[in-house]
Amino acid sequence: MTLLERYIAVATVKALGVVSAGLTSLFSLLEFVDQLHDVGKGHYRLIDALLYVLLTAPARLLQLMPAAMLFTCLFALGALARRGELTAMRAGGLSPGRIVGSVLKLAGCAVVALFLLAQFVIPPAQQLAQAERASRLSSSEAVRSGNSFWAAGDHQFLNVRRFDNGNIPSDIYLYEFAANGELQRLIQADHAEVRPDGTWLLEDVSIKRFSGTRIETDRLASLLWHSFLRPRQASVLILPADSMQPIELYQYVRDLERRHQPAARYAQELWAKIDIPLSMAAMILIAAPFVFGPLRSQGTGQRMMIGTMIGIVFSLVQQITTYLGLLLNLNPALTATVPSVLLMALALYLFRRAVV
Repeated sequence: MTLLERYIAVATVKALGVVSAGLTSLFSLLEFVDQLHDVGKGHYRLIDALLYVLLTAPARLLQLMPAAMLFTCLFALGALARRGELTAMRAGGLSPGRIVGSVLKLAGCAVVALFLLAQFVIPPAQQLAQAERASRLSSSEAVRSGNSFWAAGDHQFLNVRRFDNGNIPSDIYLYEFAANGELQRLIQADHAEVRPDGTWLLEDVSIKRFSGTRIETDRLASLLWHSFLRPRQASVLILPADSMQPIELYQYVRDLERRHQPAARYAQELWAKIDIPLSMAAMILIAAPFVFGPLRSQGTGQRMMIGTMIGIVFSLVQQITTYLGLLLNLNPALTATVPSVLLMALALYLFRRAVV
């Protein structure tokens, strides 16, 4: 990387820090206002709402990064163009392609950082935020902490000690008590398939029955259990797709497809994460006409307004294609990436016209 490319990268990094912090703060404030509607319900207090917003802020940053990259390019490269620095760089032999390429290299580093954030920071923060919010809003006894789950109901206690691929209950213990508090039966299962109707298909089951000092043990290959979990409790058990690690999400989708269970919602979220680098690249390229083409003469306010409209339209198109994909059972890879690919094609066309 040449000195001029490093200069562009430093200017872009500074703008990216300001823009991403600003956008994340703005949308976090909107989320906080939305959470205020639930303050006072159950044991949910103002401090709980604030904690929820703070814990979900990294996920918000991940979602906003393509838009942040667009505004960053408009700010950073637009400022360099306005001061005539880009013109001087081009006169010194630095082509528009290399100028945009230096920003794309920076975006590549940002993608690596975002992957690490999505893999190691966002999932535990999201899970903690959702578990705390659900437990504060509900009086029911159901807690998922990390990789374990406890719930109680109908004289039964359920303990899931491990989740394979993020959402497959494994190492399951079900304790059944009599009305007088005596333990009647202990069911152990290696893993379970949670069906859409709420029933569990327990696999590799061991049943122990307690009668005084006698213990009877039975072993079954499988057992259908009608769960006592209510909707609020079940919402704590199963992690939403957006709070799972990318690798874990990929493995979970593969497992659902292997068992011929609906996987569209999770596959769509997986491809939405994969699409983030494409969206970032498209946003960088679509900013080029504002820097090198006739639009560079417009003021900062006008460029930001047009950039905002591009971001809003792109976001709406992504949401529409996602809903259509789920509704029509389309390939999630196509519905997630087509908007970014189309925007990138349009951006490349406009970029070539701008530098001619």
